[in-house]
Amino acid sequence: MTAAGEMRQYQVVGRKAGTDEIPNPEAYRMVIFAPNPVAAKSKFWYFMRQFRKMKKTTGEILDCVEIVEKNSRTVKNYGIWLRYDSRSGTHNMYREYRDTKLTGAVSQLYNEMAGRHRCRPRSIQVIRTATLGAGELKRPNGAQFATKKVKFPLPHRVASAKRGQKALSDRTFTTVRPTTYFG
Repeated sequence: MTAAGEMRQYQVVGRKAGTDEIPNPEAYRMVIFAPNPVAAKSKFWYFMRQFRKMKKTTGEILDCVEIVEKNSRTVKNYGIWLRYDSRSGTHNMYREYRDTKLTGAVSQLYNEMAGRHRCRPRSIQVIRTATLGAGELKRPNGAQFATKKVKFPLPHRVASAKRGQKALSDRTFTTVRPTTYFG
């Protein structure tokens, strides 16, 4: 599985195929992060082989639906618990991200794990996700943005050139430095 673009969240429901002894077997539901429904179904069978005595040839997928977040207009804090396989072993990890959607936070996770730990998408397993309040943040990077008085100043702006116009004056060369502080 490659993590090309944004990850999506899928709910996959599957079960063992019905037999004469058990015509209606127990169904299992998983919430899986994957780039497309085909990869989500593949991950479902990967986990089902680990947890139950069931695989794709002896089972069936009942439903595969993409879960879409309702309110994606506000920035939220997300905590993600995961495990991943490195070159030396399997590790558990907890990470925090700020994003408007959970799928965006998981996409940041996959990109950051690839950059910091050289971790392939197939070796990352998202165990649990949670939306965190400002008091629940553990990492200082996310906590600095979760205060009420956070400001994003724009110091030292330089007027940029627009198409057909010069940047700071009507002349190309000038003897005066530009003013970049608009305090």
